[in-house]
Amino acid sequence: MTNQSLTAVPGLRVGHAQDRTARTGCTVIIGPFRGAVHVAGFATGTRELHVLEPNHLVPAIDAVLLTGGSAFGLAAADGVVAWLEERGRGFDTGVARVPIVPAAVLFDLGVGSADRRPDAAMGRAACEAATDEPVREGAEGAGTGATVGKLLGPAGSMPSGVGSFAVQFGSFVVGALAVVNAFGDVLAADGSIIAGARHPAGQFANTAEVLRAASAAPQFRADNTTLAVVATDAPLDRSALHALARQSANAMARRISPVFTQFDGDVIFALSTSPDARELAPAQRLGIASAAQFALEMAIERSVSGGIESGGTESA
Repeated sequence: MTNQSLTAVPGLRVGHAQDRTARTGCTVIIGPFRGAVHVAGFATGTRELHVLEPNHLVPAIDAVLLTGGSAFGLAAADGVVAWLEERGRGFDTGVARVPIVPAAVLFDLGVGSADRRPDAAMGRAACEAATDEPVREGAEGAGTGATVGKLLGPAGSMPSGVGSFAVQFGSFVVGALAVVNAFGDVLAADGSIIAGARHPAGQFANTAEVLRAASAAPQFRADNTTLAVVATDAPLDRSALHALARQSANAMARRISPVFTQFDGDVIFALSTSPDARELAPAQRLGIASAAQFALEMAIERSVSGGIESGGTESA
């Protein structure tokens, strides 16, 4: 595979738009595709997630938006909807085609200019930038203002961003994209910390260990989230995609510590670009889930290395 990012999955395009001065932005994944979602965190900001339920009337969605700006950033979805409508995309209601665009936010307010958030114009710009070329990683799109390791406050956090990875599974492609703005530390496959909260001298604090010593835990802000997308061209129906989204959460549990906290708005989307859906053998479904978990683990790791390499600052 020459493209080892989410856009290796046939039928997907990804676009970023950002304001680097304000350190915020948004990322759009354009389909259409079937979708499902697993909400793993407790501090979410979302739009139209109910259309991803297995029994919802709408059979497919047109795009997924990941955005900074907290709840303010949901305004970027209006630009995505308008851009899709202009191209005749959307669910045919008999009166008009209504583009279906679920969205989820992360909290980057105060990282840059507090008065600039993703808006409809930025959502439109992300659509205009969408391509099936390898996904740009690091401080791009929704990851522009992302940081990790918030235990010791902004000065002790580290830059993050967007990461993406894809693998081949038989005749199918399985890809992942992650925007990591986590409260916790990001871990390597062996469990060592590769990015997270750091003391002034530079050594990692080890967030989980500090929290276990509850009397020593410092005060921190509750403004964290990891947003993830796993996708494949395998013909999974919405029920199977829901299972895939839930199983893919294992990647976050392996690579972020702690994760799914009361102060994180973690959301995982699962998508299939196959025009048809059919029942796959159990071994195939488990294999796709394993591939998705691996791809998401790698995307999380790459979100951190990409954030550092693209020149993010050390503090939030």
